[in-house]
Amino acid sequence: MRTTKTNDLADRRNAAAEAKAARLRAYRATREAAEPTRLARQEELLAIAAAREERREERERVKSEAKARQEEQARAEAEAAAYQDAAAVAARARIEAQEKADSVIAQVIKDEAARKAERDRRYANRKARKQ
Repeated sequence: MRTTKTNDLADRRNAAAEAKAARLRAYRATREAAEPTRLARQEELLAIAAAREERREERERVKSEAKARQEEQARAEAEAAAYQDAAAVAARARIEAQEKADSVIAQVIKDEAARKAERDRRYANRKARKQ
């Protein structure tokens, strides 16, 4: 059977206010019950963020060490190349100096041979005139 109660505006307003208050009480009770879980989750998220930051710092440290190692290797290679270039230049200079000395010696020997040949020719001409 239907209730014979009149459903006027004041009754509906009171019922709505009571329902709203009941929902608010239920929400607060749920939130208070979930508070330890929320705090635990928040701590877990903070721990995850800290671990993530540590891993990022470790990656950056490894990258910087690798870059420093690579720069050191490049510097050593450049130094070795410069040393080899200097050695090659010195070797070329020694070879050129030796060749120059050899050519000077060869020129002196050639001049000496030409002088002796000229002397021998003059001697032979003198002998030929005396006879």
